[in-house]
Amino acid sequence: MSESRITELETKLAFAEDLLDTLNQTVIRQQRQIDSLQEQFRLLHQQVRDSQTDAEPSTPREEIPPHY
Repeated sequence: MSESRITELETKLAFAEDLLDTLNQTVIRQQRQIDSLQEQFRLLHQQVRDSQTDAEPSTPREEIPPHY
């Protein structure tokens, strides 16, 4: 192989390694965001479930607006 061909391959390899590192960092950041969103969803789901169990059952008479 000629020297210029080896240099060209080394350059391409360096760019490929940089791209791979950038993509890995993107995946790590996205996974952190997914983990955070899942935790927020879990807490929100728990709050909704808790508010439904804490709510007193209402009668149809209580559902009529007071101006009727």
